[in-house]
Amino acid sequence: MTKISIITINYNDKIGLSKTINSVLNQSWQKFEFIVIDGGSNDGGLEVIEQFKDKIDYWVSEPDKGVYNAMNKGIKVAKGEYLIFMNSGDTFYDDQVLEKIENQLTDEFDIYYGDYYRVYSNSTKKRTFPEKLSFSFFYSSSLSHQSSVIRRKLFFDIFLYNEEYKIASDWEFFIYAICHKNVPYKYLNLTISNFDFSGISSIGKFKDLDKEERAKTINKYFPLFVDDYTQVSELNSKRFKQIFHIQNYSKAWKFLKMMISFTLLFVPKIKK
Repeated sequence: MTKISIITINYNDKIGLSKTINSVLNQSWQKFEFIVIDGGSNDGGLEVIEQFKDKIDYWVSEPDKGVYNAMNKGIKVAKGEYLIFMNSGDTFYDDQVLEKIENQLTDEFDIYYGDYYRVYSNSTKKRTFPEKLSFSFFYSSSLSHQSSVIRRKLFFDIFLYNEEYKIASDWEFFIYAICHKNVPYKYLNLTISNFDFSGISSIGKFKDLDKEERAKTINKYFPLFVDDYTQVSELNSKRFKQIFHIQNYSKAWKFLKMMISFTLLFVPKIKK
């Protein structure tokens, strides 16, 4: 049985698709299945797929109903025991990532995750994750599907991605699997991917939609936490506005950062 299937979805992003395909094919460990699900691109994406078709195990180019519909198509045709979603524009952090991951996958855990770099148009920023995940972690964050390895069977034991959502379906899957079904997981202390942050979920105007979809999931699967979730969301919003307001006054912002640094430097360490 194939151990890992890499699923790449694409729609009208031929440059990103080419970058992702090259990253996948440059991996030092090559015993994976490679799947490309294209949404019927008309920008030359199909020609890119044709160029690499002898290296792609399965591909299709046809209209779909959105990102999560395309990801579900990949899940259904995949033959690997574990899945990695590396969508067009995303790349592996280096050419040895799969080699480092492959020998850590065991029957003990169903979800593995690691760190990634957010790639903006003119900068990069590393995102690291804790070894222990909790419901409070998922209040304001999520795992990255680009840096997660998921046992394929989970999608059929739990559910496939929610195709009614445009932003938060992968978050819904993770919070339900880990916080509701208590699925065993493991943090891989390594950087797995470079996440192209020009996608829909990273654009500011979609933040409200993301919040709305997350609220629907909390209502559906965690009804006892609805009030807490609402209060925390409102509190975080107020904190953001306060910080943004302070940042507009450079002297105040510099003073605040200086005080934080001073506190961290001189507060006594607590001995265990």
